[in-house]
Amino acid sequence: MPEDQDWPGGARWPESHTEQTDLLPRVPALAEPPLVGSPLDGPTEKLNVPQEEPPPSSGKAGWRKPAIIAGAVFGALAVLYGLDLAISSGDVPRGTTVAGVDVGGMSQVEAERALREKIEPRLTQPVPVKIGVVDEKLDPTKSGLTLNWGATLEQAGDQPLNPFTRLSSLFGGTREVGVVTATNEAALNGELDRLKAAGTRPPVEGGIRFDGATPVGVEPVPGQELDGAKARTVIVSNWVGGEGLDLPVTSTPVKTTSEGVRAALDLAKVAVSGPVVVKGDGKDAKIEPAVIATALVFEPVDGGGLNPKLDLVKVTDAVKPQLASTEKEGKDAQVVFEGGAPAVTPSVDGTGVKYDTAFATLLDVLKKPDGREIKVEYTKTPAKVTTEQANQLGIKEVIGEFTTKGFATDSGVNIRTVAAKVNGAIVKPGETFSLNGYTGPRTAVQGYVEAGVIKDGAPGREVGGGISQFATTLYNASYFSGLKDAGHKEHSYYISRYPAAREATVFQNHDGSSVIDLKFTNDAQTGIAIQTIWTPSSITVKIWGTKRYTVESVTGGRSAETPPQEKPGPTTGKCSPSNGAPGFTTSDTRILRDAGTGAEVRRDTRTVRYNPQPKIVCAPAPVVPPPAG
Repeated sequence: MPEDQDWPGGARWPESHTEQTDLLPRVPALAEPPLVGSPLDGPTEKLNVPQEEPPPSSGKAGWRKPAIIAGAVFGALAVLYGLDLAISSGDVPRGTTVAGVDVGGMSQVEAERALREKIEPRLTQPVPVKIGVVDEKLDPTKSGLTLNWGATLEQAGDQPLNPFTRLSSLFGGTREVGVVTATNEAALNGELDRLKAAGTRPPVEGGIRFDGATPVGVEPVPGQELDGAKARTVIVSNWVGGEGLDLPVTSTPVKTTSEGVRAALDLAKVAVSGPVVVKGDGKDAKIEPAVIATALVFEPVDGGGLNPKLDLVKVTDAVKPQLASTEKEGKDAQVVFEGGAPAVTPSVDGTGVKYDTAFATLLDVLKKPDGREIKVEYTKTPAKVTTEQANQLGIKEVIGEFTTKGFATDSGVNIRTVAAKVNGAIVKPGETFSLNGYTGPRTAVQGYVEAGVIKDGAPGREVGGGISQFATTLYNASYFSGLKDAGHKEHSYYISRYPAAREATVFQNHDGSSVIDLKFTNDAQTGIAIQTIWTPSSITVKIWGTKRYTVESVTGGRSAETPPQEKPGPTTGKCSPSNGAPGFTTSDTRILRDAGTGAEVRRDTRTVRYNPQPKIVCAPAPVVPPPAG
């Protein structure tokens, strides 16, 4: 009953528990019973005449007896209330529990002893917590949680003034008052952050995975995240209760449903039930179930279902080798050099499977348990450079050339290999030539051998070494052709057989990926062709096209010279001492003049800083003492 409700007799219970107990409602005096008869009636006689039962009265006489009973009960309860309040004054109220420990009816001293005995051991013990599907533990000490004993005992010892609370405790009722927790907010927030991270689970959409060629359904699982504010309340209120805590989480929904997964699984089972035959020109290929399993994916869609999709690249990669013999490779027109003059070899169109549309209906075929075949179409693949295009490129004269000499035998092998690859290359107007891009990987598979390189500023050996000499020769040929530099890099230190500030190096990773490249752009209106001439002692590169410029190179002087630093030679194997070479800064200016008029068109200056070449110092050979005797 609410504490402000009217009591019998019109009294109201005090609103505050702290008010004095002498405000108890008083029991109203019982009314005197009404007299029978009236003096006006005169003398009466007793007649033995049966009396009829009077009808029930609807007036005051109807509630007198219940009122007498209620008043008596209320009076008894009031007396009992007052007596209980007087007897238990100073004790912990009956039925009171603190964090599950019953301290009802105990004195304050006894209650403190009981609470400390039961609760204190819990205060440093890890508290099991459940965060949705995640089990964790809460360390009270690290969480900054401590018990305020004074406030807790004071709270437990309060005598409730509500009569119903007190009287119900006489018949076994309990009242849990809980504890008063003191918190270190920084520590508690840190622990909540940790629990949030541990309890967060991203949603897992339903899907289909393949165990080999066997499809397996993946059930959707909603995600979850700890509700930090509510979890804090649960922890602070219940951490000393001696039981695990269920911390509240918010759920992250998923799109898919179990029904959607089952429908997709049925489709997947049909899709891998057998191979799909791909009918080519005179030969068939097969898309085996294992390939289908790697290419077939299912994506969640609104409504709970899964949408099947195919990775056609994987399908194409599986079919291409099987139908390769049914295709004819095309051939670009090339410029060959016979008798010192360029000539065009005709282009040849190829024929190949039209793979861009070949598998457009494959998904529909995979949904059928039988009739699983596709017929592919073939299309002509024209050459990138046709005979007509090559004849119209204006490749008629040498517009620039350069020669370098002197290389080791192993470097010579690599220079000859790369020169043969580049010989006859055509660069159309507006195209950019990339040496690394044109040759592709330069590894042992392509015929390259190990030779000298400069790696990390020091001599070393790599497969494909020596290519930098060809790169320098090609760079200078493009330089004197007046072509636009599209990117190159000089060696880290100067090599005397190359022109200063007018040389280039290239480098690839072991997998053939480009690290340092040489590029130039054909910014002329006509095409160009590259001719290479290799001898055991030299490499020459000529570039053919339509001449636009005469080119002059002006080399600047050296400045900011830096002496070489000593570097110990290898301690194992052969050590070759060297004096090194100084580092310096220099420049080169290219002057372009119109080939017809001789008028200067422009000049470009490039400044280069070379590092000093280290002076290699070999350790003296150990002295071997002569044999004894």
